[in-house]
Amino acid sequence: MLQWSGIAKNAALAAITECIIMERYQEEAVRAISDLVKTNSALAKGTPRTPFGEGAAKCLADFLALAAGMGFETHNYDNYVGEVIFGEGEEFAILCHLDVVPAGEGWTHDPFGGEISDGKIWGRGTTDDKGPAVCALYALKALKDEGFVPGKKIKLIVGCNEECGWRCIEHYNEVAHMPETGFSPDADFPVIYAEKGILQLRFHFVFDRAPFLYMQGGSAPNMVCSYCEVLPRSIQIPKAESFGLKIKGKKLICIGKSAHGSTPELGENAMLPLLKYFEHIPEIKNVIDCLFRDKYGLTKFEDETGRLTMSPNVVKFRKGQLQIVVDIRYPASIPYEEIIAAVNKMGLLYETINFQPPLYHAKDSALVKTLAEVYEECTGQKAEPVAIGGGTYARALKNGVGFGPEFPGDPALAHQPDEYISVERVGLLIDIYKKAVERLTK
Repeated sequence: MLQWSGIAKNAALAAITECIIMERYQEEAVRAISDLVKTNSALAKGTPRTPFGEGAAKCLADFLALAAGMGFETHNYDNYVGEVIFGEGEEFAILCHLDVVPAGEGWTHDPFGGEISDGKIWGRGTTDDKGPAVCALYALKALKDEGFVPGKKIKLIVGCNEECGWRCIEHYNEVAHMPETGFSPDADFPVIYAEKGILQLRFHFVFDRAPFLYMQGGSAPNMVCSYCEVLPRSIQIPKAESFGLKIKGKKLICIGKSAHGSTPELGENAMLPLLKYFEHIPEIKNVIDCLFRDKYGLTKFEDETGRLTMSPNVVKFRKGQLQIVVDIRYPASIPYEEIIAAVNKMGLLYETINFQPPLYHAKDSALVKTLAEVYEECTGQKAEPVAIGGGTYARALKNGVGFGPEFPGDPALAHQPDEYISVERVGLLIDIYKKAVERLTK
């Protein structure tokens, strides 16, 4: 019969107890994510009290109430942004966001139902970024319950305007103090050492007599256009059908597939087939050549962080003017001035609606190396730092990086229909973020 020493028995019991406790955190976190997803926190009409709409304000209040119930100090800064405080000393940030992009088309699950089925939580924000925010919170709770005393003041900062302008971070910098170092669980694993620059431009095309009276499509500047409709002066049914367009009354409609604006190749832009329907018009052909076929070679810019991508995501036609918002993600080492010079060669009228400079850290920097080590310990997989085209709150820090929640080989879920996070993944994220915070703040 196998005999256990007292030390071995105690170690085994401790391991079993920890496993049971972590399972409880996982269960609680799953319910919390489901509850938060039920609130549509996409940007809506604001008021002085709710700058980004009622949904974002409610989501923030609910998240902070959850944290306060765990015994953490919390602050709500005018419904722009909130924070959860743990510890004292030099500040360390975990930056998440509670706002989401619009649901868009193509869902087979209610985007705001918080459904839990097939081992997954379904809904907008489960992966980007309500799910990871909740996992980070439960990582702090796990540490707190263990009696861990951080050597730093941990600030879990949750914004409400990450997807559409970062006014939440601007407000935070006005009313609070932003730490210099930290990570954002709003990207990919193993760890993000670089993020491309972001340049969102609104192009204006003026027509003396456009071939349509109305055109509109797209939900957000950073989301591939999944629905577009146009009111043409006349409809040629065989031609419309050849482009896969639907006819509804006097309108032509195209349904595409959404994707993150930094990875347009993963989506199907609903704008393009409608524009091709009118390509016999020289002005429309110029729009397609410049913005879709890259006539001027912007996508030739490339470095170790990848090629430049450009994604025309929002279109509106009113009073003789076609406006198209294009989301450009440019390589981290290419100067902004060089990108703008290339844009200017198109000779088009445009305005800048959003600009974020790239982020870059050496792969052997202390923060990147530590997070890579944590990833390897928790997963058993080799951690090679990667670059992305997406933009995270890590840019708000002098020394910040993206760290999860998506793993190598995961399907692209952010900004797409039927977004989900698996129940198993929730438990793994809590464990990874717990170990990362402990290692970086002890």
